[in-house]
Amino acid sequence: MRKNKREAIVLAAVSLFNTQGFAGTSIRDIASKAGVNPANIAYYFENKHGLLEYCLTTYFEQYLAQIEAAIPLLDMGAHVCLKKVMENLMYFQCGNTQMSRFIVREMSLDSQMVREIMSTYYQKEKYYFQVILERGMKEGVFRNLSIAYAIIQIKGLVTMPFLNPHYITEVLHVFPHERYFADKYLNQLFDWVDGSLIARDKASIAI
Repeated sequence: MRKNKREAIVLAAVSLFNTQGFAGTSIRDIASKAGVNPANIAYYFENKHGLLEYCLTTYFEQYLAQIEAAIPLLDMGAHVCLKKVMENLMYFQCGNTQMSRFIVREMSLDSQMVREIMSTYYQKEKYYFQVILERGMKEGVFRNLSIAYAIIQIKGLVTMPFLNPHYITEVLHVFPHERYFADKYLNQLFDWVDGSLIARDKASIAI
């Protein structure tokens, strides 16, 4: 029961944060939507900022787990590993669209909490991407490129649908929460890897 209440609070909070903003959402709003007593929020999270910290850390623990699950594929080739990372992240974000949308937007702000997340989870994510790209260039699978700018491109491609969901749905008429979208978009991401990262003389290894 306690776990169900905590999950209900998190789901309600994320929904309200997305529609009303963090500052515009009160503890009472969250409690009302979750169908719990406001005291339950204090019990589990202490306050609204504690709830936000829980959302961020829980999300990024799961997010990094998607990357870490693909790292063993480096022995099959950096391109195989990178594509698996992209696949895992896309399906994870599509399966957690509301949370992903909120987290990506929240991470664009400048706050002490965001800086702490940057210094831990994002630095670890950067490390994994750097390992993959360096291995690919060392083995001649990836062409020589700026790792920093390559990471910017990868991050942009993977997060764009969740940073700009209204553009995706209202302008392009596709829906980033659907598995169909993830499948189709992944094909485009894989084409980008093959066309932009793979060394020309290694193009035949692209899968």
